[in-house]
Amino acid sequence: MEKILLYYKFTPIADPATVRLWQKTLTESLGLRGRILIATHGINGTVGGDIESLKKYIKTTKEFPGFKDMVFKWSDGKADDFPRMSVKVRRELVGFQNADDEFSVDESGVIGSGKHLKPKQVHELVEKYGDDVVFFDGRNEHEAKIGKFKNAVVPNTNTSRDFINELESDKYDKYKNKKIVTYCTGGIRCEVISAMMKKRGFNDVYQIDGGIVKYGETYGDDGLWEGSLRVFDNRMTVDFSDHAKVIGVCSHCKGPTNNYENCAWANCNDLVLICLNCKQNPDLLFHTDMCRQNAMASATV
Repeated sequence: MEKILLYYKFTPIADPATVRLWQKTLTESLGLRGRILIATHGINGTVGGDIESLKKYIKTTKEFPGFKDMVFKWSDGKADDFPRMSVKVRRELVGFQNADDEFSVDESGVIGSGKHLKPKQVHELVEKYGDDVVFFDGRNEHEAKIGKFKNAVVPNTNTSRDFINELESDKYDKYKNKKIVTYCTGGIRCEVISAMMKKRGFNDVYQIDGGIVKYGETYGDDGLWEGSLRVFDNRMTVDFSDHAKVIGVCSHCKGPTNNYENCAWANCNDLVLICLNCKQNPDLLFHTDMCRQNAMASATV
């Protein structure tokens, strides 16, 4: 039986290159596949494989002093959901682009980040303060089109780099005295985003411990989450139950869907939200009419 592990840890790493070599050797010896990023401020990974191999991976990885209390989240999936095992050193674990001066880390994690809330504590906060609690999506905008927390604020972001400009604007000033609950897939982006928000005058900022994944494990589709979770491997989307609400809208027929497809134009990196019925028409697998025109022009050259 196979599973997928998701994990991250913000902690100082003096020699990321050595840690990369160790992790590369370890994962390959266990037959795992996935993606691991290592930086001077920590590690972020998603790996899939046989359960017993994953247990050995956890045990060995925790032997590194900075990773001994790292939390691993289990998810349905397998090694074949990834094309290969990739282990890389990066300047940042999350691509906020040159955000080194935005946050710093110590052995306890990101300094000045939002308070962690367990899924049950999220519900307790909402029950106590009602509309004074604002969910703030820490992902890219397209991810929220198929799943988000009810009534969440969704920033206009195409990449993580857009968050700084969004927070520098005055769009969200009215929320600065609210109780802000940031959330993202596994929690890593919100470690940084919550610290960014606090630096910009948001007075009471929280983050969901373990992100959407951990919340979904606890409440499935019977809580405050609605829709599907966008993931970045061959699965594309994950549902937490057999009665997940479909909130996505087909870009062509406007019918309900949570199905994403890559734009048919090779030079386009965007995704098309398209229902399975419309997918049968290849001419619809373009992100925009401009993509279709560019593809046709390329074919005539």
